[in-house]
Amino acid sequence: MSKMIMSKPMALNGDEAITEAWKQINPDVVASYPITPQTIIVEKFSEFVHDGLVETEFIAAESEHSAMSACIGAAAAGGRAMTATASQGFALMWEMLFIASSMRLPIVMAVANRALSGPINIHCDHSDSMGGRDSGWIQLYSENVQEAYDNVFQAVRIGEDKRVRLPVMVCLDGFTTSHGVERVEIFDDSIRNFVGEYHIDHSLLDVDNPVTYGAMNLQNYYFEQKRQQIEAMNNSRPVIKEVGKAFEEISGRKYDFLEAYNMDNAEVALVVIGSTAGTVKALLDEEKDSRLGLLKMRTFRPFPAEELIQHLRGCKAVAILDRAGSYGGVGGPVYSEVRSALYDETEKPHIVSYIYGLGGRDTTKKMIKSVYTDLDSIAKSKDTPTPIRYLGVRGD
Repeated sequence: MSKMIMSKPMALNGDEAITEAWKQINPDVVASYPITPQTIIVEKFSEFVHDGLVETEFIAAESEHSAMSACIGAAAAGGRAMTATASQGFALMWEMLFIASSMRLPIVMAVANRALSGPINIHCDHSDSMGGRDSGWIQLYSENVQEAYDNVFQAVRIGEDKRVRLPVMVCLDGFTTSHGVERVEIFDDSIRNFVGEYHIDHSLLDVDNPVTYGAMNLQNYYFEQKRQQIEAMNNSRPVIKEVGKAFEEISGRKYDFLEAYNMDNAEVALVVIGSTAGTVKALLDEEKDSRLGLLKMRTFRPFPAEELIQHLRGCKAVAILDRAGSYGGVGGPVYSEVRSALYDETEKPHIVSYIYGLGGRDTTKKMIKSVYTDLDSIAKSKDTPTPIRYLGVRGD
């Protein structure tokens, strides 16, 4: 049994909490380019570097593409590398996301989720990270500031595990979480023992044992390498659970693929990612109705299919809330995955896709209650429900 680590409460926003975690981890390299709403992360961390509070090499890159390129080089050389981005910055480093994962480099990146242009919008939705869901990165989503802070430490352990060796995104909702100030329990610096040291097996700078990174890989071996990446993602499943349990022992806070809230006797349920889970919880606490449940998804990659099935088997109707569209697709990205996971179930609930909150549109308890009302009607009806709906759009 691990010993609980001492902590103290601080009032921080999500970006500042990420930065505190970085400071305590003391990475070898941070390379980044500022973009709203993650700017506070790299801005504050640069102050820590200037003040000598960390030993990190800070690289102020000329673009997000260059920032990820620098992280790739640093990680291949054997350093622990981190960065942060959002929206168009995420899109600009798109090419390099695939390079990082294919080279099996455990870079940790904070993503302050923000809508993609155009039109220009600086507020929250999940279209940036959802667009990169198949780039080979593990994705952890945070409901609040405490989870954003906690997820950083776990991301390092998960990504660097030799069974995994994949990069990890820690996502937090732009402005809602990145700029919202909350009470956060901040560890003392002994948290570094939980994170541990990073040791690479084949360093790019080991001149006595030279290796090649990013070589040409055509028909003979490309397929096998991709297969290995898929297995690495699969291998991350037990690691995520192990790291979550280890973190609970030092913090008292429990983390898994999903959080089930009021699901013991739920007949209708919502599946949600990010800060909106807090709004749903607040409504459920007021309603005190055992028929209404919530599944908060913390990991989207790897996708927790088995865990979802276990929790949703007893439900009659389920709404999947997506804060990202899928143009020309069947519902949002989370909806598509959940529906696919439930396909082989003989007795599955009615499943409805709700697109909501794009561009930072507020999602209120009243709106959430209307979804539960819809689900009640769907559960009682013998008709197949309209699969795609829009929550909070004027004129709908």
